[in-house]
Amino acid sequence: MPRPNDLLDVLLTGPHRTGRVTHIESIPARAAKPGTWPLWVDPVVRERFMTAGIVSPWAHQAQAASLAWSGRSVVIATGTASGKSLAYQLPALTAARTGRRLGGTTLYISPTKALAADQLRSLDEIGVPGVMATTYDGDTPIELRDVARTHATYLLTNPDMLHHAVLPTHHRWVGFLRSLRFVVVDECHGYRGVFGSHVAQVLRRLRRICAMYGSSPTFVLASATTANPARTAELLIGMLPIEAVTEDCSPSGAKTFLLWEPPLLGDGAPPIQVGPSSTAHVDDRPGAAPVPGARPDGSTVDATRTPGPRPDESTVDATRTPAGPRPDDASADASPAGGTPVAGAGPHVSPADDRPAGATPAYGGGPHVSPADDRPAGASVASGARPYVSPADDRPASAARAFAGPPVGTAGGAPAQVGGVDGGTARRRGVLAETADLLTDLVIADARTVAFVRSRRAAETVAGLARSALSEVDASLPDRVASYRAGYLAYERRSLEAALNDGSLVGLAATTALELGVDVSGLDAVLIAGWPGTRASLWQQAGRAGRAGQESLAVLVASDNPLDSYLVQHPEAIFEQPVEETVLDPDNPYVLAPHLCAAAAERPLTVEDGAIFGPATEDVLETLEHRRLLRRRVKAETTWHWTKRERPTDLADLRGSGGLVSLVEVDTGRVLGTVDGVRAHSTAHEGAVYVHQGETYLIESLDLDEGVAMARPGAPDYTTTAREVSTLRVLEESASEKWGQARLAFGTVEVVSQVVGYLKRALRSGEVLGEVPLDLPERRLRTRSVWWTLPDDAIAAAGVSIADAPGAAHAAEHASIGILPLVASCDRWDIGGLSTLLHPDTGMLTVFVHDGHPGGAGFAERGFHAARSWLTATRDTIAACPCRDGCPSCVQSPKCGNGNEPLDKAGAVRLLDMLLSGTD
Repeated sequence: MPRPNDLLDVLLTGPHRTGRVTHIESIPARAAKPGTWPLWVDPVVRERFMTAGIVSPWAHQAQAASLAWSGRSVVIATGTASGKSLAYQLPALTAARTGRRLGGTTLYISPTKALAADQLRSLDEIGVPGVMATTYDGDTPIELRDVARTHATYLLTNPDMLHHAVLPTHHRWVGFLRSLRFVVVDECHGYRGVFGSHVAQVLRRLRRICAMYGSSPTFVLASATTANPARTAELLIGMLPIEAVTEDCSPSGAKTFLLWEPPLLGDGAPPIQVGPSSTAHVDDRPGAAPVPGARPDGSTVDATRTPGPRPDESTVDATRTPAGPRPDDASADASPAGGTPVAGAGPHVSPADDRPAGATPAYGGGPHVSPADDRPAGASVASGARPYVSPADDRPASAARAFAGPPVGTAGGAPAQVGGVDGGTARRRGVLAETADLLTDLVIADARTVAFVRSRRAAETVAGLARSALSEVDASLPDRVASYRAGYLAYERRSLEAALNDGSLVGLAATTALELGVDVSGLDAVLIAGWPGTRASLWQQAGRAGRAGQESLAVLVASDNPLDSYLVQHPEAIFEQPVEETVLDPDNPYVLAPHLCAAAAERPLTVEDGAIFGPATEDVLETLEHRRLLRRRVKAETTWHWTKRERPTDLADLRGSGGLVSLVEVDTGRVLGTVDGVRAHSTAHEGAVYVHQGETYLIESLDLDEGVAMARPGAPDYTTTAREVSTLRVLEESASEKWGQARLAFGTVEVVSQVVGYLKRALRSGEVLGEVPLDLPERRLRTRSVWWTLPDDAIAAAGVSIADAPGAAHAAEHASIGILPLVASCDRWDIGGLSTLLHPDTGMLTVFVHDGHPGGAGFAERGFHAARSWLTATRDTIAACPCRDGCPSCVQSPKCGNGNEPLDKAGAVRLLDMLLSGTD
């Protein structure tokens, strides 16, 4: 097994790697603190674990298990590979040995099917007699579902199945629910944002139904290390108190952690060698130079945008950055920034990317847009454009004409044409190309490695680039690299997991579908392509290496965006700061309303149910009555009843996916995979080029009602990028602060967006070949935003002319969106933004940063309360960047719908200085 020092030599050998490591952190080994077997553990259960090699539990395992056995709900929040599973398996298996009649069932809930399958394998290997363990998810055959309902004592499922299949048919689960003793919520730190808020309401519904059948289960939650895990668990479950076990008593091998920043590329930069002894190359993709956004009359349109729903079309000087679930096809190094149209200039069109949009929610009007995909955390938005991931290096080039989206690069192209640092247009090598380079070197060194990337397409890209490079070294090596992501069929996922465990795979490019708890042991190294959004996720991914206690290597490869650039230059922000507190808001009316409808269908609601569902229940019930979704009846007691024939569970899309769309091969009828309904608007529309497991398909048709996209194999010489129009307006201001002449505010906004067409771009040159219109439905997002304003005299006092102000505000918007995840527990795809010289609702220069979820997700509010530290870090990141006029590491966005024009880096620093001077 290669040692970390040997792997360091592998990665750092050769002049082409000089200067890329910005920091090396040595994390010492940790000694174990063993505990003893609790006396209440069933002797057979204890014997099975000892046979499996567990001589005794660690102290934290025994403590958490004993709390649960005593009936006290508990959250165990310790590091990756600390054995959290044993903490809940001991009480659960001991109880299961008594059978259903004595109240011995356990419901295990995980955010992904892969994790549940891994847990089932673990239980099967332990093989405790008398325990009937089975999964109940979308992969479970129909005949086994009846067996699960009738006989299971240990049921493994996910929030989606609990919401759609178990609770609505609770009368078929009476035996299981009446005997329910433990509910295990695994990887609970992943339940954040809107997704976490939905899951919180599902768990409240579960508690309500259990009470109806006379059971009051103990909850056992397992979490990565987070701030205030007890408070997070209490928010998630909706009950007090919950005990927290946080001291990690498991042994841990030493870890070497590198912060890695890809090199700046300049004119004529040579191709970058892959592998210390390889002649293969990964070339960065070409791209056209940005074109200033000009309206037909020749005046400047300052509309720009960033991933996520786009705000306003208010003025000609509005620039905007969309928010939205990070596309599965989103670029890991695409920092949010973007533009929006403006009143009087006609609708602003920009790339839609992979942004989800969704069905109309039960509460409020208009189409509901929210997060998608199999990712645990609520990471996405509904109506914002999602960044498009360039197949080769994840780094799309700038727009070729006003309002055209960024060209898409592809593997095998020539080096990107970029200016040097002195020219002010330098950019860094793409994070995916750099990660593929490192993965290639580690596979050649026979180091078992997982490269975590931020999207589905990025996983395919990194694996494809690595295989291509390895084929030039040894013809047998490409078969030892694969990609792993959500959207694969069940048998594909299972075979990949088995191959990684048995060593036939050495390198794997994976999305967070593999991050959450799947027991992949014996890894030598982990590559993390771009900041994963939170410190908790960073340590969760880094902890995959060395899971058997051996020394290991972790590398964070910075994306070309402001937050990543800041973090690799400020290692103290990673290694000297506590992990974040998980953010969720179960009282969000857009979340609560559909669950009240579902709860009413399960059993009529009563006034007493307000204690379960929270303080917002009364107001939301009134709204649902008004909309005639619920009917109130007053007899002996007041009750509310579901009035429709439709399934109320369809109103709540837990992951914001808008349902799933199946990708079907035209000639064979074979199901290739799935894509969430929201993302289908921008990635599976008619005419789209779609990549699945390295194979390219052309989408012939998309039927959103039926949830089917028909695809045909093809090899087009172009890629496709969706384009969309958006508008934004301020609906309500909830809070504000005066900062001298500036003003900071927080409130509610509405964003409307629609995918209106797509661009075809030449595979190698990025040249726009044509534009094709689309007729897809509009999506509407009512959400929460933080914004700041400056009057004209303050702009002048900052030394920024009115002519330069739109570019300065635009640059500040891009950077502030990129830095917000530093203070809010979100990732960049959860938020969007807009900047404008004169917004009609404020009457002055305004920069908005908003949540990408219906009703908000708490991220913009966190930014409002931490505005000084957030905007100070934004200002410092821009000022410290060595470029002259702005680059992706400070103020440029690869997703800017207006080609990153106008941008004024120096002006952005002056505006932020003026803004922050009011806080002194």
